[in-house]
Amino acid sequence: MDYVKAFLVGGMICALVQILMDKTKLMPGRIMVLLVVSGSVLGFLGLYQPFSEWAGAGATVPLLGFGNLLWTGIQKAIGEDGFLGIFKGGFTSSAVGISGALIFGYLGSLIFKPKMKH
Repeated sequence: MDYVKAFLVGGMICALVQILMDKTKLMPGRIMVLLVVSGSVLGFLGLYQPFSEWAGAGATVPLLGFGNLLWTGIQKAIGEDGFLGIFKGGFTSSAVGISGALIFGYLGSLIFKPKMKH
């Protein structure tokens, strides 16, 4: 049942994003930023943790989860390092995921030899 719930929640988030893309003039990059900021704000308000525990991977995998990951890292770093934690917390908490995306993106480009569209 956890898989079904995660699938439905993740699908609902994707459907809402698709509606935003179709019905507004927002560019995909701005919608992605909106999702990351929304995850951070929901984490700050204490709403994201109960939601992600209920929804499972359906809430933690999309960009909302990345925003919450940044917020959690910043919150932890502020507790340890004070004001400087604002600047380093997000980087330390998300470094592995960002590094993985860069490395696998690079490897994919070597394997598939992408070309520019004309």
